[in-house]
Amino acid sequence: MHVPDGFINAPVSAAAGVVAAAAVAVSLRGARKELDEKAAPLAGLVAAFVFAVQMLNFPVAAGTSGHLLGGALAAILVGPWTGVLCIAVVLLMQGVLFADGGLTALGVNITVMGVVTVVTAHVLFRGLRLVLPRTRGGVTAATFVAALVSVPASAAAFTLIYAIGGTTDVPIGKVLTAMLGVHVLIGVGEAVITALTVGAVLAVRPDLVHGARGLTAPLKLRVDGELVDAAPAGPAAPAASKSPRKVWIGGLVTALVLAGVVSFYASESPDGLEKVAADQGIDAKAEEYEHATADSPLADYGVAGVDSDRISGGLAGVIGVGLTLAVGTGAFWAARRRRTGDAGGARV
Repeated sequence: MHVPDGFINAPVSAAAGVVAAAAVAVSLRGARKELDEKAAPLAGLVAAFVFAVQMLNFPVAAGTSGHLLGGALAAILVGPWTGVLCIAVVLLMQGVLFADGGLTALGVNITVMGVVTVVTAHVLFRGLRLVLPRTRGGVTAATFVAALVSVPASAAAFTLIYAIGGTTDVPIGKVLTAMLGVHVLIGVGEAVITALTVGAVLAVRPDLVHGARGLTAPLKLRVDGELVDAAPAGPAAPAASKSPRKVWIGGLVTALVLAGVVSFYASESPDGLEKVAADQGIDAKAEEYEHATADSPLADYGVAGVDSDRISGGLAGVIGVGLTLAVGTGAFWAARRRRTGDAGGARV
């Protein structure tokens, strides 16, 4: 759902840019409470993983594809404030290096794909956690529903922005119906990917999942027909003290394989927004705009000068994962150091 230049007029794009900048600034302050010594490197990994999975368009209907938005995944794994920053980093890298998503529309994209998805998913997830069992299954179920709803919510937000500042005169009711119809289907794919990813981390290190903090599911044993809590296994170190290195390495390898190899087999059909834009005439004036980074050596997810599509796309994916990881991790460590510095100053 990367909005290109030309869909939204300049005043509304500028207003969305202000909203996005404010959201990022507020999130930077909020993220300092979420970024501890384990969360900071994992947040960079989450951004890189979202970048990789967004390269994997999957078919959802005849001639239409979808891809992960990632807001729900980021919010549940590393927290809502950090989640907004993760998606902002991904969108910035995509727009600047890969000419994916207009630069004048960057504020729109961060607002729609980052803020709306994260807020929707976080609020719904927290609400479901209050009523679902406090187990891993309950967390996974809440994750699925939150991710599913976050995608049509994002589509509705785009439609609202288009109703205010769209560059073509099209029936908004038809646009909303079309956007919601296709993005509900994309939301199912988003929910499956998000639930599988969160479930995988829960299975090995539930302490690393921000949304599962406070999860208590002690091992039960049946004694004389009654279920009782099992005694602790022994003096093993608590999970909170374990290094997240293995999870980090496993996640990075997965992201590199997805971006460098699996992305070659992604659907080439237009995504939901592109399909609706073509069908409804939203893109009538978009052709007048050339992307500011169209001449980037990584534009359109390929490496300039490499003739093989498979190798070119794979290299671009690997480079994108690496750069997103580096930029994201650097930003999150800087925010964490600012938090540490503020705390140190407060103690003096």
